[in-house]
Amino acid sequence: MTYTTLISRSIRRNRGAAVVALAAATALLAGCSSNDKADDPLSEGKASGDGVVVGSNNFPESTLLADIYGEALKAKGIKVTYKPNIGSRETTYGLIKNGSLSVLPEYNGALLAYLDPKATPKTADATTTAIEAKLDSKLTLLKPSAAQNKDSVTVNAATAKKYHLTEKSSIADLKDVAKDLVIGGSPEFQTRQQGLVGLKSVYGLQFKSFKALDAGGPLTQAALKKDAVQAADLFTTDPTIAKEKFVVLQDPKNLFGFENVQPLVYKGALNQKGADALDAVSAKLDTATLLDLDTQVQTENKDPLDVAKAWLKSVGLD
Repeated sequence: MTYTTLISRSIRRNRGAAVVALAAATALLAGCSSNDKADDPLSEGKASGDGVVVGSNNFPESTLLADIYGEALKAKGIKVTYKPNIGSRETTYGLIKNGSLSVLPEYNGALLAYLDPKATPKTADATTTAIEAKLDSKLTLLKPSAAQNKDSVTVNAATAKKYHLTEKSSIADLKDVAKDLVIGGSPEFQTRQQGLVGLKSVYGLQFKSFKALDAGGPLTQAALKKDAVQAADLFTTDPTIAKEKFVVLQDPKNLFGFENVQPLVYKGALNQKGADALDAVSAKLDTATLLDLDTQVQTENKDPLDVAKAWLKSVGLD
């Protein structure tokens, strides 16, 4: 999963993210003293025995999810420490594996691709099973949510209106009209199975033409808004979708796989009460909700912690 367009906005407001980032960079370059380990997300120290350390990767949605997890745990009387905006999966997976982190928001398909790039599961349950076969023995997954953030075929409002497409419509509904549509996305989208190749072989779509843009970023968003392309590859929790009234088409044949939000946990760091609290979050969280929460953070510039608290209260998990 690519988050290039989100990274520039990933510094967490009002939560000392710059200090955390600086500490992490310093630790990588020069190490740190034993007195600094408690504040250093890259230290070798284990998660506290009387508290839970909730970490996140360095993009806004991961930070938001970490806040949701942490505040849900706090509501059950569990002591929580946050380590936000640490870095990419290559860093955070190592940290949770060595116990420096207790809980980390993950995306099951992306995690599986990291652990086993050749895996091609056909269901969400099969995705979890495949992860568990490759996951470090010190780690476990809790229940996945219905919320996903993955590639999609998304059309602009004008195209949706013209062809009577709604959020319940399928990619397959483009079969008779794709010949009249220009589709945009990253250059790689043109040659990937999870791209034009699969759209033709799985859904029988042959588009009028393809326009090389970026990976769900500002070029793709602008081209779709201006109708330079009528369909595009956007990530399903991109706030632009709601803002511009784009329509994400359903993918019933799962061409784009599974990217369910799912908590990754260091065994022994979380008691059953804590696990139940996170499972309750997953039971309430769907893609539409996550998109709305992302919009509040990334478009309306609300603090992710405030957004997390408000949502938990709204669903009775505070």
